[in-house]
Amino acid sequence: MKSARGFWILLVGALALGLAIYAGLQGRQGADAALKRATQDAATPTVMVVNPTVSATTDELVLPGNARAFTDAPIYARASGYLKKWHADIGTKVTQGQVLAEIETPELDQQLRQARADLESARSNMEMARTTADRWQTLLKRDAVSRQETDEKISDYNAKKAITESNTANVQRLEDLQGFQKITAPFEGVITARNTDIGALIDAGGQTRELFRLAAIGKLRVFVSVPQAYASSARPGTPTTITLEENPGKVYRGTLARTSNALDPNARTMLSEVEMENPNGEVLPGAYVVVRLRVGLATQGMTIPANALLFRAEGLQVAVVRNGRAELVPVKLGRDYGRSVEVVAGLKPTDMVILDPADSLVSGTAVRVRAPERPKAGAPTPKSGG
Repeated sequence: MKSARGFWILLVGALALGLAIYAGLQGRQGADAALKRATQDAATPTVMVVNPTVSATTDELVLPGNARAFTDAPIYARASGYLKKWHADIGTKVTQGQVLAEIETPELDQQLRQARADLESARSNMEMARTTADRWQTLLKRDAVSRQETDEKISDYNAKKAITESNTANVQRLEDLQGFQKITAPFEGVITARNTDIGALIDAGGQTRELFRLAAIGKLRVFVSVPQAYASSARPGTPTTITLEENPGKVYRGTLARTSNALDPNARTMLSEVEMENPNGEVLPGAYVVVRLRVGLATQGMTIPANALLFRAEGLQVAVVRNGRAELVPVKLGRDYGRSVEVVAGLKPTDMVILDPADSLVSGTAVRVRAPERPKAGAPTPKSGG
């Protein structure tokens, strides 16, 4: 009886130990599987997506532009010295010929005095040589002197005359330089920079620092980059409209004046220049503007956020989610709205476009789409536009 009882006790203990071991193995396998799933989930990037918005059919091309002054010139000194006084500061409207600054030129003044004295001496020597030559020519007629001596006197007179003319030209040059003591405006405009002050040492020439910068803002040049798809339709003489983001209700008129007739090999765009009148100076040089150019090609594209674009060596691409994986799709751009762009080829309205795609993203990568956030309970519901 005791032996049979002990056998059953051992059998029950062995079964209990086996069950414990089995349960432990099963729990460990379950933990490993959960860890594997968690690792896979962590390795799968989560992305936000948006569907393209179909744009209306139009032949108007909307492009960002940069406004520049029609004439923008640095002003340097032509005479060396010290700045005596300046008469125009930044923002000052000046007319052509108006004095901007005055320069003291003591060295130039001394050179001019010396040159004038040399000129007087040369004139005196020339007059003496001329009188001598006339006398010798009179004596030659009476055969009182030789032809050789007479020719020498005439030659001496011509040499003294040439020296006088050289000194006269030198005096004129220094007087012209002295006239540059006053720096004047070469055209009507606005002073946009002043880089000097009273007492500053002024060196003549264009290799030194500019003293002033003058811009003619009554007329502006607006530079835009026309995409390759519309380059052939952008013809000089085409009317344009120009607006500012800070004042969208104000419309300015312009004309497409000229194009580069060449495409940028990197951006595949053609640099074009629009001229616009700006009599009141409302549009400042350097401003970002929006140019609307009619190209005569009615197109319909889809609009996506600009942060969805990928710039790769293969060209411009967009990442879309298809069957749970990312796929890189080449696209062709149309209009550029700044924060958004128009795609004229490569996408469908049903595509889920990935926002802010990683630079390391490649086609075939498994991704998980993040669900849009729902408003919290009690939060006000945003009203629809209009």
